[in-house]
Amino acid sequence: MEHAINPARFDLTTLRLFVAAVEAGSLTLGAEHMAISLPAASKRLAELESHVGSTLLVRNKKGVTPTAPGLTFLRYAISIVAGIEQLSVAMVDYHRGAGGHLRLWANTSAFTGFLPNLLALYSAAYPSVMLDLEDALSEEVVRAVARGNAELGIIGNNTPIGDLQALACDSDELMLVLPAAHPLAGLDAVPIDEVLRHDIVGLNRATSLMRQIAAAADAKGLQLKIRVQVRGFDEVCRMIVAGLGIGILPMAGAVPHVKSMGLALKRLSGMPTRRQLLLVMRDEPSLSLPASALVRMVREREQKLSASRAFAQTAPTFTDPTRHPFL
Repeated sequence: MEHAINPARFDLTTLRLFVAAVEAGSLTLGAEHMAISLPAASKRLAELESHVGSTLLVRNKKGVTPTAPGLTFLRYAISIVAGIEQLSVAMVDYHRGAGGHLRLWANTSAFTGFLPNLLALYSAAYPSVMLDLEDALSEEVVRAVARGNAELGIIGNNTPIGDLQALACDSDELMLVLPAAHPLAGLDAVPIDEVLRHDIVGLNRATSLMRQIAAAADAKGLQLKIRVQVRGFDEVCRMIVAGLGIGILPMAGAVPHVKSMGLALKRLSGMPTRRQLLLVMRDEPSLSLPASALVRMVREREQKLSASRAFAQTAPTFTDPTRHPFL
């Protein structure tokens, strides 16, 4: 006999609890996130499973994992929760008299690279749109977009995106940053093998940038010797000035600091140095007007950059990275 499900019995708090428990891998942590007692959370999920007629979570000593029906339920629960959050933000904006609201999460490479200039152009074109920005790890950006905490996100292209949609929004070259008097500063291009013999100043190991560098080290069978970890590119360069190591950063993010601090910037060899950033979203046709406008600007910018890169292939080579004509 077919199990009858009444959609009116679905409760937003229970949906949020289910999503939080799956993402945390723990009903206890999910309940804490929702500020619900563990017995109350267990009761809610038991009633939910009874209503849908399926076991949604497998409970064990290590926590909880979704069953096959649970994964299907999770996908729709995330969509419902995200839609409600977007609706709430839109209504608040109308009460404020704002022309819209754009929630964008991005990684550090985007914030220190192309993003500020892009947002300046966007704000000039859409001055009534309120920007809500968050600097986060690429993995956190993906989760925020998937859950509806952000409508758009910018991440490194070595980050799994699940069911999200993506389009290229920027590319840059990884460069070696080091003191001008360092022995490697005399080389035109520094082999990654030589770089990895020195102490490294880097960002958090979980960042897409550091994962790319770690992958290069693994490919060479070498150990990545991180001496100092800091939060931003400016801090990386300051630690290098202090003599605590050398670092690898995207060119656009490194050039301003290198110039002001008297550091050297050298190209790398022996590893993939091209780095691409992606703009991610849940479903482009469902985007708000402010988000759709930014996606359109990103596409137009990429078309212009593609034309510039095609022209650059026939232009003279600039040996000094800090004087690159397209920075």
